[in-house]
Amino acid sequence: MIGLLQLAACSTSVAVPSKPAALAASAAQVFSTTDGVRLPVRTFAAPQQPKAVLLALHGFNDYSRAFEGVADYLAQAGIKTMAYDQRGFGAAPERGKWAGTQVLVSDFLAFVHFVRREHPGLPLFVLGESMGGAVVAEALSQETQTAIAGVILVAPAVWSRDTMPWYQRLGLWLGTNLAPAWTVTGKGLNIVPSDNRPMLIEFSRDPLVIKGTRLDALAGLSDLMDQAMVSVPKLQHRTLLAYGLRDTIVPRRPMVALLERWPQAAAPNFRFGLYPQGYHMLLRDLQRAVVWKDMVSWMLAPDAPLPSGFEQERSEVLRQIESPVVEVIAGRRP
Repeated sequence: MIGLLQLAACSTSVAVPSKPAALAASAAQVFSTTDGVRLPVRTFAAPQQPKAVLLALHGFNDYSRAFEGVADYLAQAGIKTMAYDQRGFGAAPERGKWAGTQVLVSDFLAFVHFVRREHPGLPLFVLGESMGGAVVAEALSQETQTAIAGVILVAPAVWSRDTMPWYQRLGLWLGTNLAPAWTVTGKGLNIVPSDNRPMLIEFSRDPLVIKGTRLDALAGLSDLMDQAMVSVPKLQHRTLLAYGLRDTIVPRRPMVALLERWPQAAAPNFRFGLYPQGYHMLLRDLQRAVVWKDMVSWMLAPDAPLPSGFEQERSEVLRQIESPVVEVIAGRRP
């Protein structure tokens, strides 16, 4: 982000697609919005009659393939998973360009209603990973009566501007206003999104994963995270929030701010899974099966404790996130 201070170019405007209405096509391989946008869909069917359906929303610069591993696992437990490439990501149109928060939200709500109509007798859950979690939270804060059985937020993107250092906010502002179409990468920042090295190598070679990020897309993501910081604690649906203590993509400071702002009245709807060895890509880490098992239990046995034993009350999650890294991970103070 400091590197954004050195950028300078002519300003350009960001084209935002019109708000989509109802779905106009089958979601067997794609679904089409009435404004003509076709979004690729991946469906992971259960081998037997499904017990539930999960709609999964990927993170920033990622796409629906992100859920291949966990979806195969869920299928064996009788949970059908459906995931689509959000506008601007994967094989969706306008790849690399930010569509706008409200457009992403509207696409998600449209797909939720479609899946609900296609599976009227099954519990419908939604999962949002990172940016996907922010989209889910904002969408469900707008349509609070959406008929879903529960929400899973995996490392939700809540790094709002009021939790960023001043130089990062300044870098975003300068980059967006002076060089919105310029692209930046995370190369050289020594950020580790997962301990699963083979997966990261494959991820880096995937042509549908965005490697260079436009500055205006970063600004759009920041706008979304500003809203998610407010929206997540307002969720009225039963919610499981999963976070890894080794996450450096969504760092601890915004998570502390999120938990500090949590209304006490919301506590009965929320459960928290805090994973000491977890990185940002919790669903693809080496210990991913631990999170997968917790998800299945939470969906199919809602009154049972999480099998991992990593479930904590909000106050304890806050205490551990605020604690020194060595203490929480190694179990001792430096």
